[in-house]
Parts: sequence; structure tokens; C-alpha cells
Amino acid sequence: MNRSLLQLIVTISETKSFTAAGEKLNMTQPAVSRAVTSLEKELGVTLLIRDRRSGVMLTAVGERIVRIYREILQGYDKVDQEIASEKGLETGSVRIGTFPVAASYFIPKIISRIKRQYPKLEFSITEGTIADIHSLLDNREIDVGLVIAPEQSESERQTIPLYREGIFAVMREDHPLTAKTIIRPEDLRQESMMICKAGYEPPVMAWFERAGEIPRIKYVLYNYRTALQMVLVGEGLAVMSELSLLDLPPSLKVRRLSPEAYRDIHLAAAPPEESSIAVKLFIETAQNLFPFQPEHEPLIQI
Repeated sequence: MNRSLLQLIVTISETKSFTAAGEKLNMTQPAVSRAVTSLEKELGVTLLIRDRRSGVMLTAVGERIVRIYREILQGYDKVDQEIASEKGLETGSVRIGTFPVAASYFIPKIISRIKRQYPKLEFSITEGTIADIHSLLDNREIDVGLVIAPEQSESERQTIPLYREGIFAVMREDHPLTAKTIIRPEDLRQESMMICKAGYEPPVMAWFERAGEIPRIKYVLYNYRTALQMVLVGEGLAVMSELSLLDLPPSLKVRRLSPEAYRDIHLAAAPPEESSIAVKLFIETAQNLFPFQPEHEPLIQI
């Protein structure tokens, strides 16, 4: 079984299409079908099934095998990078997974810094929820992910603190609470609240719970921009993370919380001994650009 065949199966699993996979790998659709049929015959199991609605789907054993194939392909990439590094021709690729707020703030700066010295390195970016990023890491579909600090250690991967992000109250400029410089949980007791899911809400809910308060949640949203717009039209208040407030509409105001609240953004990747040169470079560059500081002034104007 050669490298190109492994890549073909993985690509089919990602595109859910023989045709699309063939186009990406410069293969005709009949050639793709023959390769898959030959491999399944050799293995004695069915890896892929066709579904008219969902396209090509992996069987249960296919999912397990594709995960192993991804690990093997990562091994090939590590060999390529070692050889290129020895020759002074640093090449390679880094597949990044991140949630949108972190993507816009951290990723362009990290990639730009690396590209100045290593223009041949390639990067791909997948955005999703925090849960999506953990799943992509588990399935080896990405090399490094930006996640919220895990509640407990994860032995199969390394997590490195990158940034401590403050949590703040946000409201319209005409709201009576703007008269306060500090917002406490009891101040929001009678207020309609927006709560953002997808990894945003745990530190917010914990802030209320520590004070024995239960927020009056009016809307549960998955996009922080939607939450800001709902606050802007007067549908309630929100308690949101610092990076989601960088491009705040002028009619909204931010206030500090008491007690203070925050969440830690971490880099997550395979253990160092399993990571490629390119992934190690990405992590090192991120740490140099964003040295973790437990205490710092917020990026937003308050």
C-alpha cells in the first residue's frame, strides 16, 4: 500500500466524493473507483459506502482505518520535513483548527511571522466550535488547535497556555448600568441576557454560579457577532470574552466584572515527540509572539 493510495482514501473521506477527491489528486473518477475497489478487496472489508443524500460515507471500520492512515501520512510528512531541513530547504505543512475569535486575532500574526523566514511552509485553517476542534484533533484531521483550557489534563496531547482572555459585561450606551464602572452578578439579576454557546459560556455561567445567581437567559446564540447586534438593538445585555469585543460598535459600552472572570486559550497538539518540525515551529512562534501572562491590561478600551 503506497502513500498515494493512503492519501486518496483520506481525501475521499474528507470530500465525501470520488469525483472531488479525484480532482484534488489529478485522478479520473474510474481510476479512483478502481483503486478503492482494489484496496477493499485486499483488506477484505468495506471502507466506503455511497449515500445519495450524504455522498460517500465511511463505514465504522473505515473510520478507524482512516484515522490510522492520517497518522501514517503525518509520519511521511515528518520524514519529508526532516530531509528538507537537512538540505536547508525547510518545507512542510501545518493544519490548524481554531474557533473564530481566536482565528482572527492569533492566526494571521503567527503565519505572517513564520512566512517571513520560511515562505515554503503551507498552512490550512479550519474554523469551528471548541468541540469541533477537539474532535478534529482526536481524529488527526488537524495538527494543532486553539482551544479553551481543558478542565483536566489530556495525556494524549500537549496543551500550552497562550492567552488569558478577560470576560466583560457589554450593554448599550443608553442602558442605566453604564453609570457603574464595575458590574456584579446581582446587578444583572433582572436583566435579559444573551449567552453564546460553542465554548464561550462555561466561564460566564461559572461567574454567575459563584455568586449564587441564575441569569435570565433570553437568547442562546452561537455567533458572538449576532450577540453584539442583539445587544445593540436593545434585546438585552451580554457577558462576553475580551477578543469578541475588539471591533465593538460605537453605541455599545463595556464594563469590568467583579469578581473578575477570564478563560485561558491554549494551543493543543500531539506530544512533542510526535509533532513535525513545522508544527513545533508553529508552537514556538506562537509562544514568542504571545507569551502567556496571567495578568495584563485588556486589549479593549473600557
